Amino acid sequence: MLLESASRKQQNTALMRLSNSDKKRFRSIGHNLNPVLIIAQKGLNENIRVEIQRALTEHELIKIKLITSTREEKKALTDTICDEFSAECIQSVGHVILLYRAAKKPDPRLSNVARNSI
Repeated sequence: MLLESASRKQQNTALMRLSNSDKKRFRSIGHNLNPVLIIAQKGLNENIRVEIQRALTEHELIKIKLITSTREEKKALTDTICDEFSAECIQSVGHVILLYRAAKKPDPRLSNVARNSI
């Protein structure tokens, strides 16, 4: 099981290498976004997983608010979300994280990246 998650993590990091200029552009786009989800005491349940999957597929770049008691819990939850959904954490400020996952077929009407590209 540990080998599977390690190999999956290596595959995800190999696929999601973003340049610093891309990250900077995504941060500037994300500045104007509102959090799509708030994850609190119940944690990462099935409904939250479905909504994260939908939001990443449609919007590519999303904000999620994590209400945790410690920084370690926030970091662990962020890592779990990134690993499970093959997303990359672009920024983490306070209780809000900014996630990106490239869509296979981005919809220009819904994609935050396509709508805000210069």
